[in-house]
Amino acid sequence: GWVGSSGFLLAGHETPKDYAFFIFQAMFVGTAATIVAGAVAERIQFRAYVLISACVAIIIYPVAGHWIWGPGGWLAERGFVDFAGSTVVHGVGAWVALAGAWILGARLGRFNEDGSVNDIQGHSPLMTTIGVFILWFGWFGFNGGSTLVADESIAVVLLNTTLSAAAGGAATLLLPLFFWGRAHIEEVLNGILGGLVGITAGCAVVEPQGAVLIGAAAGLVVSGGSWFLLHVMRVDDPINAIPVHGFAGL
Repeated sequence: GWVGSSGFLLAGHETPKDYAFFIFQAMFVGTAATIVAGAVAERIQFRAYVLISACVAIIIYPVAGHWIWGPGGWLAERGFVDFAGSTVVHGVGAWVALAGAWILGARLGRFNEDGSVNDIQGHSPLMTTIGVFILWFGWFGFNGGSTLVADESIAVVLLNTTLSAAAGGAATLLLPLFFWGRAHIEEVLNGILGGLVGITAGCAVVEPQGAVLIGAAAGLVVSGGSWFLLHVMRVDDPINAIPVHGFAGL
């Protein structure tokens, strides 16, 4: 239940479908590893990041993946549902990211001596926005592909994915606008990503109405979690990778 004992080096998995599934899973591994990059940006050596990525890909992700998706995994045996990886992919990457950001400490100038926080703006909101929409588009492959078949079951997965992302963005746009009279593009974009992460676990098993509620809730979790991470935990996460992938994934 804790560690798999078969399939190493694709032993016993030699059909075209097995190979395709391996490539699909390799993309998930890559996603988990890249989540770490955002949280430790601007203050980690490249060789250290390569080492972390190798540890995630070779040790951490396969073990956690086996718990939830592997035959006989201890969480799988208890009915744990994570259709496309809210926990397996996003959660795993985010908890490694939290450890890295915590150990590295904050960027220079992030905190003042009196404990107050300084904003450090990204250099291009336009590029950030384009990146989020590329991720949204890629999520259709992420979630839709997890059906592992090309049939009509994909339709509700794609619909739920879209609705949840839109609800996450709408919640983080409208709530601050209503209460404080302002909205920040970074919060809205992270709300969209939070909606995508949040629905990934149940996109195949919830109704569209449920996807809207999950997305809105996940977006607000990201927004509140970003404040909590920075002001209470005092962890500097430049792109809020930990709230987006960890808190929403959880």
